[in-house]
Amino acid sequence: MTHRLAPKDILALGFMTFALFVGAGNIIFPPMVGIQSGEHVWVAALGFLITAVGLPVITVVALARVGGGIDALSTPIGKAAGLLLATVCYLAVGPLFATPRTATVSFEVGIAPITGDGPLPLFIYSVVYFVLVMGISLYPGKLLDTVGHILAPLKIVALTVLGLAALMWPAGGIAPASADYSRAAFSTGFVNGYLTMDTLGALVFGIVIVNAARSRGVSDSRLLTRYTILAGLIAGIGLTLVYLSLFKLGSGSAGLVDQNANGAAILHAYVQQTFGDMGSFFLAALIFVACMVTAVGLTCACAEFFAQYLPLSYRTLVFILGLFSMLVSNLGLSHLIQISIPVLTAIYPPCIVLVVLSFTLSWWHKNSRIIAPTMLVSLLFGIIDAIKTTNFKDILPLWSQHLPLADQGLAWLPPSLAMLILAAVYDRVQGRQQVTAHQQ
Repeated sequence: MTHRLAPKDILALGFMTFALFVGAGNIIFPPMVGIQSGEHVWVAALGFLITAVGLPVITVVALARVGGGIDALSTPIGKAAGLLLATVCYLAVGPLFATPRTATVSFEVGIAPITGDGPLPLFIYSVVYFVLVMGISLYPGKLLDTVGHILAPLKIVALTVLGLAALMWPAGGIAPASADYSRAAFSTGFVNGYLTMDTLGALVFGIVIVNAARSRGVSDSRLLTRYTILAGLIAGIGLTLVYLSLFKLGSGSAGLVDQNANGAAILHAYVQQTFGDMGSFFLAALIFVACMVTAVGLTCACAEFFAQYLPLSYRTLVFILGLFSMLVSNLGLSHLIQISIPVLTAIYPPCIVLVVLSFTLSWWHKNSRIIAPTMLVSLLFGIIDAIKTTNFKDILPLWSQHLPLADQGLAWLPPSLAMLILAAVYDRVQGRQQVTAHQQ
């Protein structure tokens, strides 16, 4: 007997996927884009939505087609390279950056205004926070119940209130666009979408979504693919609505905060003005739930992945990942973001190439001829873009500053397209030679 999901469970799966994606970064970065892009807000928003919504949804679809795991998606680049890519992605969106960031952001928005931004309050908060995260993560089979039916609806209600407020009660006027957005609004928004980490998150969450459907007794591969794609589309619609309302909130907040203020400050100022003293409590609760759900999803996904390759049980890995994330979170938010920007700038391009080219596999005689060299070129030029975001940018040769799209943070794109064309031509030639040899 093939089990099927009831409509309410499909909706819950979609809500769970949406809730896994919407962490602190997703709520904090769009208002920053909104206030800094000024009159170009909707052009910048379009670029942001491509990397922060379009790519993650496409990634979920790509993973659904291969069964839900990044290891299956990366088959064309070989087992060793695929495992290395998967490990880097899991570590980046897991214990190194994204999971600790959920704790530091929720602390700085909700707790620091009350206790002060000191190391002791952050440490105490991080201990309590990660005890809760580890407790929920120990029972991944109940994720659809705890997240899909309880935490996700809470998050959606809170985000809906915030979004409607932004549309109905704009706080003030629009500031002139900053230099970056005046020069290249679309590509600046595009690159800022990296910071949400959602495409890397999708590579990690794919298996969590599939396993959540399996926990309801669904075993048919075609049904699993269909439900995962539906969940991705529901999450994509939700993300788009959230982002649009937060762009609107940010663009109308110029009268409240400095244009260079971070997203937490913009949200805090807007909510305080619109909802009064209860605003701070409301925002703290929203960010806490948003961060907690994402941290649970990341911890479950990382533990399930590393359990396949390490001689440690899932439960043991949940504790190790939770404790390590807790320690890293005590570095503080500014340090975490500062370290994560160059790493994300380097690893995003090859991940984008892998996901996009996974839909073209039937076009080629041999997939590895196409995907491996194109990913390698995108990584090399992604590393150049990454170095430019650090204090070591002076070590780069002069020509790297004058690459096409270099000033827009997209220097990896033209050489990757050139390598794709060369690899495609080579694949066609080799394919014809093989056909001719067989005929003789």
